[in-house]
Amino acid sequence: MYSKAPRLPAHLWQGWARGALTTLCLWTGGSAAATEIVLSAWYTEPTTRYDHDVLGDAIEYGALEIRVEDKSPPDSSLRLDLVYKPSIYTISVRLPSDRVFEDLKPRLFDVDLDGSLEILTVESQKDTGAQLAIYNARGQKIAATPHIGTRNRWLAPIGAADLDGDGHVEIAYIDRPHLAKTLRIWRYKDGALTEIAAIPGLTNHRIGEDFISGGLRQCDDRPELIVANADWSRIIGIFYKNGWQTTDLGPLRKRADLTTALTC
Repeated sequence: MYSKAPRLPAHLWQGWARGALTTLCLWTGGSAAATEIVLSAWYTEPTTRYDHDVLGDAIEYGALEIRVEDKSPPDSSLRLDLVYKPSIYTISVRLPSDRVFEDLKPRLFDVDLDGSLEILTVESQKDTGAQLAIYNARGQKIAATPHIGTRNRWLAPIGAADLDGDGHVEIAYIDRPHLAKTLRIWRYKDGALTEIAAIPGLTNHRIGEDFISGGLRQCDDRPELIVANADWSRIIGIFYKNGWQTTDLGPLRKRADLTTALTC
């Protein structure tokens, strides 16, 4: 049995819970019906097959479990005097042996703004490193960024929101927070992710930490990303106003300073 250090949740992502397992094969493409609602998601099947150890231990995950509520209406041919109850079940997405979920926990967010949550994950391949991958309620991978391109290269999610007011959700992460230290922002539109911004000199994670610092705050009806500068000396906010703007929010002396910065 594997043992591992606890990994703390990132800020401003919806919660998760544990449940029973029902196996479902992995496939890609398509979209889940609106009647299938994601209730929670979590990683399982701990593995040491990808020895990056960036999050403080050698354990990553080989599978994603998704707890779903099916609110499909009953068949009209059935007896209508029976009380209809939505079904709740858990499916499992099991990765091939050359991949792992290199992540703290799945993040739930309505990326297509249809009222139903999707699951945002960090998925790493043994030769090409990490990518951001989005799964729907059926366990289908519906969109993903390209892999970084090299083994043992990782990305640290920040948050998701309509960051620029265009009516579409943007997802932000730091590409290689220990090396490239580049903020990348991707827009989800028409079933695909498109990179719309890259800002260098920023980070949100240090090697070996079992948490991701900073996150996303909403102040004055404007979403703002909160991260650190490259040398961890300043707190930086990033927001959209006639283009992407960065602002220095003050000195960064301890982890709590970034947490405090998430409040308005």
